[in-house]
This record gives sequence, C-alpha cells and structure tokens, in this order.
Amino acid sequence: MDTRSKILTLAAALELRPAVAIVSGYFDVLRAEDARELGRVRHHPLLVVVLPLANEILSQRARAELVAALRVVDYVVTADDGDVERLAGGLAPVEFVRLEAAHARRASELMEHVHRRQTS
Repeated sequence: MDTRSKILTLAAALELRPAVAIVSGYFDVLRAEDARELGRVRHHPLLVVVLPLANEILSQRARAELVAALRVVDYVVTADDGDVERLAGGLAPVEFVRLEAAHARRASELMEHVHRRQTS
C-alpha cells in the first residue's frame, strides 16, 4: 500500500465523517515519542495535521509522508495554524491534541544535546 494515499487536501479532510481525532504538530524529526503519543489518541480514526516550521530539517511534504507511514495514522493533511482551527471547527473532533509545544521543546533539547556532544 502506498501510504501517501493517506495524505488529503484540506478540502478532503473537511469532508471526513464525524468521530475523528485530530493531532497537530511539526513532526520534524519524527521520533518514537511521536508514535507513542499518536497511539494514545488512536480510539477513533486519526487525522494528523503537519504544520509548517521555520528552519525545518525536512520539508512539510516529507514530514507528512513520514507520518502517513505510521500504522496508527488514518489521514494526514499539511496545513497552516489557521487551517487547524478550521478543521477543528468543521469536524468537531472527539479529541484534539496539539503537539507543537512538545515538538519545539524536543527540538531544542536535541540541538542542545548535539552541541554538547560536539564540544565534549
């Protein structure tokens, strides 16, 4: 199966039937913690929203493809912050989890770790 077929346009995502869960985040770089967090939300069909990120390592499309490859994910959409609110309002998700703050913290921790290793 080509998991890229899980990647929807914003319009197609807005057409999903009710009882969907939404998780938004950057997913740059995709980590095991991300997979675990997504698995915890997996009580309903799962739509993951991949957001743009300044100074990204991978393009937004590449990050969407990586997330789509996860078995726990049913749908993926690339969007902007305003689109996340539009999706949440239009779909009335049973669960809505925003991972942006956790992703920013983890990226910072990773950069600090790399810098420490390089200067040791």
